[in-house]
Amino acid sequence: MRKILAYLLSPVFYLAFGLILLVFHPIQWMCLNLFGYQAHKKSVDFLNFFLIRSTHLLGTRYSFDHQFKIPTSQPVIIVANHQSLYDIPPIIWFMRKHHPKFISKKELGKGIPSVSFNLRHGGSALIDRKDPKQSIPALKAFALYIEKNKRAAVIFPEGTRSRTGKPKKFAVNGLKVLFKHIPDALVVPVTINNSWKMLRYGKYPMGVGSHLKFKVHEPIRVGSVNDDELISLVEKIITQDIIV
Repeated sequence: MRKILAYLLSPVFYLAFGLILLVFHPIQWMCLNLFGYQAHKKSVDFLNFFLIRSTHLLGTRYSFDHQFKIPTSQPVIIVANHQSLYDIPPIIWFMRKHHPKFISKKELGKGIPSVSFNLRHGGSALIDRKDPKQSIPALKAFALYIEKNKRAAVIFPEGTRSRTGKPKKFAVNGLKVLFKHIPDALVVPVTINNSWKMLRYGKYPMGVGSHLKFKVHEPIRVGSVNDDELISLVEKIITQDIIV
């Protein structure tokens, strides 16, 4: 019965999701080119608010446990497990006061209305995972941008999405670049649960009735322990709350 409902609701969702991306693409362009960064940032916030709303058509619910006070006066490194692209809009919306910026593969920098525009012009980093000569300098420039502007770098150290919710081993290189070049940052571990269920059947039909849960853990200051210990600690904090 659930899968039948998924086939019925998925076209409605995809239509709404696609229209939101198309509508906000020119809105972003106008905000950025006519009014500057702050206006563009607001347009991206509301883009992701409406993307979240579109998933309600599938019966999706969200819980965002954010009980720790995180100052906006210093840079932040948000570290999270990765289960689907539906991890991203809630992080942007619910943590919007920190100006989240993403590390993304370069292929996403073109061809996707709204999303590609924001990745190219909103302060995120587009990297070629197969080319260290491009990716390391890009990460360094991204880190310096985050440090200078007191914004939030979002990184998914697993590298690729977990299609079953089971966490993958964290890669350390990207995190170490961020730690080195954002020495004033607070590391904020975030555990994501059930996002993978949005794609439990693949790209079509969409999963229905999913309850996506985000838990923001207590921040840890960069430099409070050495980098390897910090990465192990953050990985343990995140993964111990993953429900598989």
